[in-house]
Amino acid sequence: MSRPPCLLKAGACARARGVIAEPSRRAPSFDWIVADFSKLTTAQAWAPLLDGVSAVVNCVGVLQDGGGDSTRAAHIDGPRALIAACEAAGVSRLIHISAVGADEAAGTDYARTKAQTERLVADSALDWLILRPSLVVDRAAFGGTGLIRALAAFPLFSPVVGADQTFRPIPLGDLTAAIVAALRPGAPSGLTLDMPGPEAVTLAQTVRLYRGWLSLKPAPVVRVPRALAAPALAVGDLLGRLGWSSPIRTTAMRQMDHDVSGHDSGWAERLGVSSRGFSRFLAETPASVQDVWHARLWFVRPISILTLGLFWLITGLISFGPGWSGAVSILHEGGYGRWAGPVAGWGALLDVVLGLALFVRPWTARVAVFMCLATVGYLIAGTLSLPHYWIDPLGPWLKVLPMMALCLFVAATDARR
Repeated sequence: MSRPPCLLKAGACARARGVIAEPSRRAPSFDWIVADFSKLTTAQAWAPLLDGVSAVVNCVGVLQDGGGDSTRAAHIDGPRALIAACEAAGVSRLIHISAVGADEAAGTDYARTKAQTERLVADSALDWLILRPSLVVDRAAFGGTGLIRALAAFPLFSPVVGADQTFRPIPLGDLTAAIVAALRPGAPSGLTLDMPGPEAVTLAQTVRLYRGWLSLKPAPVVRVPRALAAPALAVGDLLGRLGWSSPIRTTAMRQMDHDVSGHDSGWAERLGVSSRGFSRFLAETPASVQDVWHARLWFVRPISILTLGLFWLITGLISFGPGWSGAVSILHEGGYGRWAGPVAGWGALLDVVLGLALFVRPWTARVAVFMCLATVGYLIAGTLSLPHYWIDPLGPWLKVLPMMALCLFVAATDARR
């Protein structure tokens, strides 16, 4: 059981549920409960987690199927079981966090299943309220907001697809204040409220405002034709299915084209909270050097992973192929004798395995660290047997030092939330 900050300030006792490995390390003073929607598909499975609970806030959602994410599990099967468990346990209040544009007309599995969740909530016997925020912004940036900041920090110009899509951003602090207000006695119920912020901005304006917030020199916003963006979206879809979730996916683009603004529902007045515009939020939340680094490195990190993985993979394949005789002769020069062939073979195999393993999402950081340590071993062995290669004109030992730094960069930037 944990007490999330927004509820702590309101004096409430709350339980936080979800995938909790990283949050539990960041807030070790709290107790955390694991709740995996893909496994909690019956009311009976939920029952122990609802013991003593009087209200539930459900904010589980996934953009697209793939990489362990399932829109059906997150938006239909899990919520259906949760609702049934809440009814059985006598939970008195359910706040469901949905999103603007979550309707059948969007034409995506995301919106279709999100709309079905809303129908499940509305048809329940619970005291419910559905909140549908527009683009949620905060000092921290994940997913779509991370991408927008990266586009704002892009060198020389900011490439965007469409540019005219309209957001009404809502600060995370305003959303959490609304949730706390919705949990108070007498709060509105039985309603579905769109939650747009008071200021409408286009995608192009959002990028410009973020660039100014990052204290970067103004740069033109360049509209990328959709035909040119299609390959990037296809790659994003593929990576998402492989576990590399990215906002650069077809679902995100179709949702942006459909509706990311929402309609004024008077949510702030109904819940008795204030709502800040995007410009005011940025003015009240000055950017730090960490924000600038994150925005600038957003595209650098995937390029680094691809480069590092291919470096190891191709090096191993070359050693097995056209470079085999050269590798063996170098090892003979180092005094390995009859062991030259096996050492070359096992070394090449290790390179191939590590190169491929780096692309497995849960392993990336650990593999990068192992690559760095393995390289240290290579250098120690090479220095003992072939020390003169340190002063070789082609610098075979010196050239691996930047690669080690790249390994450390990839490992150090692995956190996603």
